[in-house]
Amino acid sequence: MIQVQLSNIRPFISQPYEAELTPRLLTAHRHLQCHDGAGGDFTGWVALPQAYDREEFARIKAAARKIRSDSQALVVVGIGGSYLGARGVIECLCSANYNLRKKDTPNIYFVGNGLSSDYMSQIMDLLDGVDFSVNVISKSGTTTEPAVAFRFFRRMLEERYGAEGAARRIYATTDRNRGALKALADSAGYETFVVPDDIGGRYSVLTAVGLLPIAVAGVDLDELMSGAADMMKTCAAEDPDQNPAWQYAAARYALYRLGKRIEILAAYEPDFRFMAEWWKQLYGESEGKEHKGLFPASVEFTADLHSMGQYIQQGERTMLETVVRFGASHRENVVPFDEQNGDGLNFLAGKDMDFIARQAMDGTLLAHVEGGVPNIILQAERICPRTLGELIYFFEYACGLSGYLLEVNPFDQPGVEAYKKNMFALLGKPGYEELRQTLLAKLDR
Repeated sequence: MIQVQLSNIRPFISQPYEAELTPRLLTAHRHLQCHDGAGGDFTGWVALPQAYDREEFARIKAAARKIRSDSQALVVVGIGGSYLGARGVIECLCSANYNLRKKDTPNIYFVGNGLSSDYMSQIMDLLDGVDFSVNVISKSGTTTEPAVAFRFFRRMLEERYGAEGAARRIYATTDRNRGALKALADSAGYETFVVPDDIGGRYSVLTAVGLLPIAVAGVDLDELMSGAADMMKTCAAEDPDQNPAWQYAAARYALYRLGKRIEILAAYEPDFRFMAEWWKQLYGESEGKEHKGLFPASVEFTADLHSMGQYIQQGERTMLETVVRFGASHRENVVPFDEQNGDGLNFLAGKDMDFIARQAMDGTLLAHVEGGVPNIILQAERICPRTLGELIYFFEYACGLSGYLLEVNPFDQPGVEAYKKNMFALLGKPGYEELRQTLLAKLDR
């Protein structure tokens, strides 16, 4: 179970904050449990680990088995919450080098999360002569980046397998009843899975949105959901001493009120990189409203200690650091003895990498705290599906609490519409002609 260690924030907070915040946390907690706070229509994820659709869950597993049997690659088309969680889980559990590994599961390529022609071409080249399937993920089917990408890969499938053969290789995760993608899927005969109406994209990794690609990678979905269910029970507690999500939300809010405006999520596992990317969307899109909220950033230690370490140690004192620490590695690697000792590292000979990493973590933590950076430690067990399920639910629940502490709606994202309108206008989408002329004048084209 996740443990929140707060001893390294105490030097920065002059008075106890827990008692003051407990009534507000209780109110926020009850809003989440009763689905009656701001954005309550999008809190279906709160009960999801126990209330998920078992029939669809079985179909996800069956579709994953079919993809593993007939495809050497799966192309996942989605953006934001439609791909970050799945990629985070796959890389954390199966390696950031997943596609390079010898394995009996398909390679997985994520597309539709940008507009790079070069990247699109690279993925298409990798699929030359390769049997593949597509999982297109979009609530509406009209979001520009994934919709454009899907056109390319649908055409590839149809040219290679014919229209009927392509349809058997396309899996659409979309709205239950409506939307452009749902209409296309119904007319073409794609197998469909549901993007729930009451769960927003950044909270959807434990729905079909994330579970189908995760299952294709061979991850044990039952263990993943069991971990989330365990954390769901823990987060239901109305006792701050027993609820780690309360502890994390309260600590980061208390530091925010003291002027900490940036939260750095740090981990010592390179495979955690895309879990951190998912976390950044979760917190950035949920909290960043009304000129409020911690700015979520991430670092990969120890690599980033050689690039960002100087700033963290001696730059602006506007940040706090949250460190995710995992238990022992699955594999032991002991530093060998070198007769020449040209690098002077024989003092490490016989010590395993886990031991060395732990000392690096502790040394870094002490240096950062002494340098003025408060440190929250999230201690997790060994990396496995159950642990990831716990961590996902923990972050989601703490995020909901945090939004309510800030008095914003943690389940909408009104600010993302501004760039979309401008992009549509500049691309010449019908209905945006007047805005297009205004923008072109500003750009002086």
